Amino acid sequence: MQFLQLRKNEGIATVTLGRGKVNAINEYVIDEMAGCFGMLAADHEVKAVIITGAGKFFSFGFDIPEFLSYPKEDFVRYLTKFTAFYTFLFLYPKPVVAALNGHTIAGGCMIAISCDYRIMVSGKAKIALNEINFGSSLFAGSVEMMKLLLGQRNAEQAAYRGAMYTAEEAYQLGLIDRISTEEALESDARNVALMYASKDGAAFKSVKNLLRKSAAEDMRRRERDSIREFVDIWYSESTWKTLQEKKIYG
Repeated sequence: MQFLQLRKNEGIATVTLGRGKVNAINEYVIDEMAGCFGMLAADHEVKAVIITGAGKFFSFGFDIPEFLSYPKEDFVRYLTKFTAFYTFLFLYPKPVVAALNGHTIAGGCMIAISCDYRIMVSGKAKIALNEINFGSSLFAGSVEMMKLLLGQRNAEQAAYRGAMYTAEEAYQLGLIDRISTEEALESDARNVALMYASKDGAAFKSVKNLLRKSAAEDMRRRERDSIREFVDIWYSESTWKTLQEKKIYG
């Protein structure tokens, strides 16, 4: 794997994203993630998975400078893969702990909220669905997951404002489950993963399916239309100009 590092230790697999300084997500990253998590799902020795980032970023989101060269249909293809991956993770048959080692923004946040548990370092790191701030929309799946985590009203405020939350603010909101430090993040995430791994695997899978299946069905039913709407807004004159001028990630 080019952008992922995989370690396995006593039933816990740790997947670390490492791509440049900000761990920007592109089509190759999603292909690798889908393949890696698919492999781990079939590995009977793996009882739980931790996903984290290398360096000071979990992920700052999509590699927008790269996607500026994508024709519409190619971008639709990528977004279809991306949303399919976070839906796969949302219903993943094993526990997934997100160890948020730094900024967790936009597409990075979408991957984080699809996991079962989020631990985030305190300090300068922020977490957000900030797409509205650069003229972009969201996806049906990301909105459903935010509503499930935060409730309708808090999800509305987070999405409308595009606010960048510190770990403390995110914890108060319910966007993360625990605050850690850079030094303790790895051990804290492992302890949570071990707790989940101690549960019967078949029972965990069944309970998770019962809790999330109806939301996932809504996500899938509405996702294709939301992708098309997202793309129409993305390639609109005003948003396209903003993306080209700022060359931001998202």
